[in-house]
This record gives sequence, structure tokens and C-alpha cells, in this order.
Amino acid sequence: MSTQWMIYGANGYTGELIAREAVRRGLAPTLAGRNQGKIDALAHELGLQARGFGLDDTKQASRQIEGHALVLNCAGPFSATAAPMMEACLKAGAHYLDITGEIAVFELAQSLDARAREAGIVICPGVGFDVIPTDCIAAMLKKQMPDATHLALGFDSRSGLSPGTAKTSTEGVGEGSKVRRDGKIVSVPLAHRVRYIDFGNGEKMAMTIPWGDVSTAYHTTGIPNIEVFVPATPTMVFGARMSTYMTPLLALPPMREMMKTLI
Repeated sequence: MSTQWMIYGANGYTGELIAREAVRRGLAPTLAGRNQGKIDALAHELGLQARGFGLDDTKQASRQIEGHALVLNCAGPFSATAAPMMEACLKAGAHYLDITGEIAVFELAQSLDARAREAGIVICPGVGFDVIPTDCIAAMLKKQMPDATHLALGFDSRSGLSPGTAKTSTEGVGEGSKVRRDGKIVSVPLAHRVRYIDFGNGEKMAMTIPWGDVSTAYHTTGIPNIEVFVPATPTMVFGARMSTYMTPLLALPPMREMMKTLI
């Protein structure tokens, strides 16, 4: 079996960080992406192979992937790239990984379980920070409380948003927030619930957000009611709730494109 692997979107902010770290560790991934010029320049600097291709044609993309054991997709927004890349990986027989935190991508991956098993591959989105530590905590909680029916999961982070993550956030900005109720993912207003949580250094106000754990924690624990919280100031909560009234405007494609341009 091939040990060669590919980073798609290697010229992006996080993709480049991963490519440089891979080389530092003595690894030699193939760098790939839509922008051939930028991919070639980075690959030349790092002494790696490069391939330039888009995801509009999954058959062509699968041919580019063939011979690689896995693809790490770092090209956001994943709402646009995950589905075609997963399809290309299924055709090429390559494992699929990405660094998303998008609920829809986790649900898409779950829906492809049978096809992935048949192809002999793993489809594993969210291999960055996004849900791994919180999913482990959720699993531990379920082990201690096997009869749990509600999960309120909160996390605090001092990191900021990369440009790619910020652009991804604009894709769902007009859709409000998401929670899981009775096993189903439903839409709710942004910051629809507020509570105080001690993250280890005193209580903080926190609000609900549409985070990936709304999808993944259910598949890990079977708990049917799930909400995810992050720290928020009263101003942030007020702003999130006010944005609910602007949802129809924020959902317009021209508005989303303008926000991406500003980012």
C-alpha cells in the first residue's frame, strides 16, 4: 500500500502551516490545490511534488489523487470542497481527512459510511482542533452517565480565526444557529441560550453557537439533545441576537461575497 499522501489547499493559511510542519518532521506530502502557480512555488521551496487541479470534475480529481493513501483537505469553505473531494477519494480509494468544523460536512461524512466501508477507506473530517478534545470529553461523560439525555458542551479558546475559517463562517451566517433536539439537528436563533460556565478560571458568560459537536457528539454518545457554548460578552450576545433580524439580508449571496472580500 502506498504511503504517499496529499495536502489539498496547501497554499492556504492552515494548509501551508501543515505543509511546513510536515517537512520539519521529515515527511514529504504531495502539495495540491486549484492555484497551480502558488502550489508550484511552495512545493519548490519545500522540495516537494506539486499538482494543480480543481474539484469541478471529480473524475479528473480522482485521477490526480490515485496513488495516494490519503488526502488532507485544507481548502475551505468546506461547504464547497468537502463533497466533491470525498467523492474523488471514494473513486480513488484514498482516505479523506479535513480540518472543518462545519456541521453539514460531518453529517455528509456520516451519510457516506456504507460507501466508505465498501471502498475500504476512512472518511474523517474535523481532524484539527475543532471537535476532537470536546468529543473525547463527551465520550467520557457518557461513560460516567450512561442515561444522560441532554448535553451542554462548552469550550474556551484563546486562538483567533484564520481568514479561511472566517470566510467559512460567512457561508452559514444567514442560517442562524444549530442545536440537536430529540436526535435531530434544528435551526434556532443565534445566541438563543446563555448560561455561565467555569472553564477553569472562573465563571464566564457563554452563548450557544452552531459548532460541529452538534453533529459529532450525537454519533459518539447517542445523547439526543445537544447544545454547544463559547464565552461571550454581553455585547457579543446582543449583537448575535440582533443579527437574527438581519438573517434574510445576510443570507443573500451578494452580501456573503462582500463579507468574504472584506475578510
